[in-house]
Amino acid sequence: MFEDFYGLRARPFQLTPDPAFYFESATHRKALSYLGYGLAQGEGFVVITGEVGAGKSTLVAHLMATIDPAQLTAALVVTSALDGEEIVHVVAQEFGLPVAGHDKASALGAIEHFLHGEARAGRRCLLIVDEAQNLSISAIEELRMLSNFQLGAHPLLQTLLLGQPEFRTTLLESDQLEQLRQRVIATHHLTAMTAGEVRSYVEHRLACVGWQGRPAFDDEVHGAIHAATGGIPRRINQVLNRLLLLGAVEQRVRIDVSMLNEVLGELDDDGAIALVSPRPAKAPSPAPVHAEPAGQAVVLDTGATAAMIESALAERDMQIDELQRAVLELAAAAEHVDRTATGDPQAIATLQNQLAQAQAQVARLETRVEEQEATLRHMLTMLIEWFEGGEGHRAAA
Repeated sequence: MFEDFYGLRARPFQLTPDPAFYFESATHRKALSYLGYGLAQGEGFVVITGEVGAGKSTLVAHLMATIDPAQLTAALVVTSALDGEEIVHVVAQEFGLPVAGHDKASALGAIEHFLHGEARAGRRCLLIVDEAQNLSISAIEELRMLSNFQLGAHPLLQTLLLGQPEFRTTLLESDQLEQLRQRVIATHHLTAMTAGEVRSYVEHRLACVGWQGRPAFDDEVHGAIHAATGGIPRRINQVLNRLLLLGAVEQRVRIDVSMLNEVLGELDDDGAIALVSPRPAKAPSPAPVHAEPAGQAVVLDTGATAAMIESALAERDMQIDELQRAVLELAAAAEHVDRTATGDPQAIATLQNQLAQAQAQVARLETRVEEQEATLRHMLTMLIEWFEGGEGHRAAA
């Protein structure tokens, strides 16, 4: 409906992933860098995680659209709750393999035969597993076993795992996945877009369907959309669909904050506001409090909280320093490889291996820094909520 009113060729904020609308935010650009590095290695696992609606599936759709089928054969598995035997049959099916019978051995044999054939034809194979958080531990282990297939010394299958944050936790903490962790060569967690990126994202998707500045948006709207959605792409799409529909119904050629507030109010009335608003973080164990006689204020142990924050800041700074050193070493190694490109092949191979190790170290350190940042943000949020709730003012009094 609103497409006709605003002269657009199609719906710009559809919820279905479409590579034609791919927008490269900073976090998606970083994810593609890790994917590029991982795919260049031709082995192991690459892991990309992110919140629901953060753009994992769109990233995959973009990747699939750029793959040259003459060089790389890819299969995409979108998982439900699968066990070890089921995942093997699903992988065979997605590679287009007929499996005689329903036993696991036949499926494994068909997959291995297929991978050998692709390798002899000069094609690498990539398995993309979306919604990996639904997999059982046994299914994840079966994926690791598939990575054991080799032709001579060359691995035949590389796997890209995409999942929600809980999959990252499972991968990091499960004592049953140590062997798989050792085969992860690159990992990245997709974060939300910044307030500044929201404007670019909205205008990019509109431009993809012929937007010529109609409707126009007040400057305050994009910041308000970011605040309402937390910068998650799918949530932004949901809000923008309703916002443009309201604009068409009311024959508005300029979108302002009052219209956005009206849409958010309607979503709240419909009970759908939870679909577009950031989910509150799980509350940690209650902070220590001092029991006081009746009539006196309850006081948060701010000294302990401050000490926790100070410790976290110190650890974060140490990790940032370590990351900076690793980046410098990586740059030096890359420069060394360039200078010796015409030298001894064995020396070059050694340098390239050192460069790959440095890149992997940078990836690991960056993940640790991101986790520290998330911890600090959570601590500060708790303090802010404590003060805004009035406890801080009463304690200060």
